[in-house]
Amino acid sequence: MSDRKALLLDEVRKYHQDVQPDRAFEPGVTEIWPSGAMLDADDRVALVEAALDMRIAAGGYARTFESRFARTLGRRKAHLVNSGSSANLLAVTALTSEVLGERRLRPGDEVITVAAGFPTTVNPIIQNGLLPVFVDVELGTYNTTAERVAAAIGPKTRAIVLAHTLGNPYEATEIAELAREHGLFFVEDNCDAVGSTYDGRLTGTFGDLTTVSFYPAHHLTMGEGGCVLTSNLALARVVESLRDWGRDCWCAPGDSNTCLKRFKHQLGNLPAGYDHKYIYSHVGYNLKATDLQAALGLTQLAKLDDFTALRRRNWRRLREQLDGVPHLLLPEATPRSEPSWFGFVITVAPDAPFTRSQLVAFLEDRKIGTRQLFAGNLTRQPGYLNQPYRVVGDLTNSDIITEQTLWVGVYPALTEEMIDYVAATVTEFATGRA
Repeated sequence: MSDRKALLLDEVRKYHQDVQPDRAFEPGVTEIWPSGAMLDADDRVALVEAALDMRIAAGGYARTFESRFARTLGRRKAHLVNSGSSANLLAVTALTSEVLGERRLRPGDEVITVAAGFPTTVNPIIQNGLLPVFVDVELGTYNTTAERVAAAIGPKTRAIVLAHTLGNPYEATEIAELAREHGLFFVEDNCDAVGSTYDGRLTGTFGDLTTVSFYPAHHLTMGEGGCVLTSNLALARVVESLRDWGRDCWCAPGDSNTCLKRFKHQLGNLPAGYDHKYIYSHVGYNLKATDLQAALGLTQLAKLDDFTALRRRNWRRLREQLDGVPHLLLPEATPRSEPSWFGFVITVAPDAPFTRSQLVAFLEDRKIGTRQLFAGNLTRQPGYLNQPYRVVGDLTNSDIITEQTLWVGVYPALTEEMIDYVAATVTEFATGRA
């Protein structure tokens, strides 16, 4: 590093300290967000250093992040993309590739998923002409169970696509075993659960493909961004092709002739010797992220363990203080799991003398941000009313979530004083109407 660059980065670090807001917490005045990024001087310096290097596309930082993140989750390959939603699109679309031969998914094949979740876990199923098969979830954990998944497996089932809800792992060991027994692909949406474990294993290590989001609300952030991970090298190659315009070539941007056969291929109906950099083996996209994002991801990744500890501390503190408050169903960790919590879920009991809307209004009026449990029951959303799907069992709990569930934040930037205020405010409302 040049002396001038070092001086600039030192000034950036000083600037970061100068512009930090007054962190004094004033109950009822200071906004408590349900989620958010925790950024420090190292993050700001990393972004500026990448900008000084004019890292405007995917390059060295991106490849370094992919390598380190793959090692963190114990996967052989990681492909950085521009969002967690894009990661889900790539993961599901990869399962339709002709590279997979007879195992590939075809239009009309069925994919088991849950009705109560985030839309872009399900959207790629529909976008690929596959049929979502919706199952219900359990209240308390807000995940489905291996038993429900097993009941939904039919003659046309080809895959399972499930997200760990708000950092709480589902029965990943059992569901992965079901997938193996029935020859199904398993896509593990780990966007809300980086750092969580089930049966002592990190979530994100159970599926054929794993997806992650780096949106500011998530456990690690790049501002925008996501990742697809796998230990299946054939699937990894398909994901890379789909991400990079669908091209057959695997040269990194700016590189040529990595395969030493750039002008020696004959594929499709192209003439022999057609430039491999412009041969397309998939109908793909450009879903890459940039080195600026990856530079931030690298400094964030170094703090993952600390972030996880703070999320667990905040969730546990809130859970202990709300224990016994009337008319509220509080969240429970899935047995044999240790979640890295994304949020704290509260369901208003059916016989409560107040509604979710009233509780939300009370909290929001006191500057405590709330969120619904994403889409609630997706089959009730306007965009899905005319979409084909199948339901196995009923969706009773998904409907309860739609009507009566909310969540509040536990992300690392929240202090113990803030958590105590949230707990006291929820308690004041619920007990005052008991």
